[in-house]
Amino acid sequence: MSLSTQQEQIDLSQLVEGNPVATIVIDAEHCVTHWNRACVQLTGMPAATMLGRREQWRAFYSELRPILADLIVDRALEGEVGQFYPGKYRPSALIDGAWEAEDFFPAIGSGGRWLYFTAAALRNAAGEIIGAIETLQDVTERRLAEFALRDSEAYQAQIVDGSSVATLVIDHRHQVTHWNRACEIMTGRLASDMIGSSKQWQAFYAAPRPIMADLVLDSAHEGTIDRFYHGRFQPSALVKGGYEAEDFFPHFGEGGRWLFFTAAPLRNARGEVVGAIETLQDVTERRRAEEALRESEERYRRLSLIDSLTGLFNSRHLHERLQAELERAARYGRAFSLMVLDCDDFKRINDSYGHLEGDRVLQSLAGVIGHCLRRTDSAYRYGGEEFVVMLPEASGEAAYSLAERLRAGFAAQSTQTADGRTMNCTVSIGVAEYLAGDTERTLMQRADECCYQAKRNGKNRVVMAHAVPLSTS
Repeated sequence: MSLSTQQEQIDLSQLVEGNPVATIVIDAEHCVTHWNRACVQLTGMPAATMLGRREQWRAFYSELRPILADLIVDRALEGEVGQFYPGKYRPSALIDGAWEAEDFFPAIGSGGRWLYFTAAALRNAAGEIIGAIETLQDVTERRLAEFALRDSEAYQAQIVDGSSVATLVIDHRHQVTHWNRACEIMTGRLASDMIGSSKQWQAFYAAPRPIMADLVLDSAHEGTIDRFYHGRFQPSALVKGGYEAEDFFPHFGEGGRWLFFTAAPLRNARGEVVGAIETLQDVTERRRAEEALRESEERYRRLSLIDSLTGLFNSRHLHERLQAELERAARYGRAFSLMVLDCDDFKRINDSYGHLEGDRVLQSLAGVIGHCLRRTDSAYRYGGEEFVVMLPEASGEAAYSLAERLRAGFAAQSTQTADGRTMNCTVSIGVAEYLAGDTERTLMQRADECCYQAKRNGKNRVVMAHAVPLSTS
């Protein structure tokens, strides 16, 4: 196992174990690899009884069945997910291919608990699923509060003030009637300062504007809500006329906090809206875990496009980018040129100094290439000692000038061997400008032939392609 892989595993373990949100990680074989302390506290199942086994179901169900993470590893389709969580699941709004659900688990705690859980795939550099991560939050208090509020307003004060979930209530005049202790702790605003006022916005925003509860109280249409929570809200799956959203509040805590909040209307016996309740949960750690996962996936994606020896893009990425640049040049009539570079006498270098020193030469050439390029240019290791440079918006003349500068720069640069010897190397370069009718094959072929012509002409030189494109047949 490489040091980088070990470090990534250590980082993942620290991220999971330090997460206050209950978190499970399983591998591609459905074996549990992580079961953090928050998960132990939530389920009552010690990590030692779960790690390395395929018995994660025992923490949640009375008989063998997959948990949501298992379905992710199995690439279950929506219909299959629905078989196990009918009417209780939906695709994640945060991560492609992930699922989230809310369900009641009678075996957890005393009398059962409502859990909100999200599962997402873990992928390797090739994009293959190598496991899944599932986070679980106890939302029992929120669910109980919502159920009780629908049943009777008479119990409202007891439920709100006794809830561990930050909760506020406003009446039909948009005045605060309840602001519980959890809400005080979350916002830093005392209930005594908020109750009886219509300044609930001050706890969340820098300027006057409605909070979600205000919009629900006014029976605002989705278009109105979208003005304030664009792309961050959805109708509540639990309460008719309610909405839920997730947003970042920069002045909460140190560095800001992410909150998941739900607002629902309060109705009298005649069904008339007489107020609104809003619950808020801090989901910062979950968001950070999801962001870390996205960054990890992006890092692996980038690594899959980079040549590990030179740090330049690899040939796989060359074919993706070249086709796109050719289409752009053809569509908009823009200039585009291509260089093919080949290190001269590279076999002799390997034979004389060894392959490790040959690698030093390639790294040195890659450094010269990178130093000469414009910000819009890109360089690729095509294979062995051969490189390709794409030059958008560059005429053949401009590309030739850059190629000459690159050639001279590499010829003037000395490469030191590990034992202190000096190697001086040169490069032959072929340049071709995009012409109407060029394909990836014909443009590359013209530049490649010019590169070999440069070698036949004595090496350490630049040859420009003729102006007639090759047949595309």
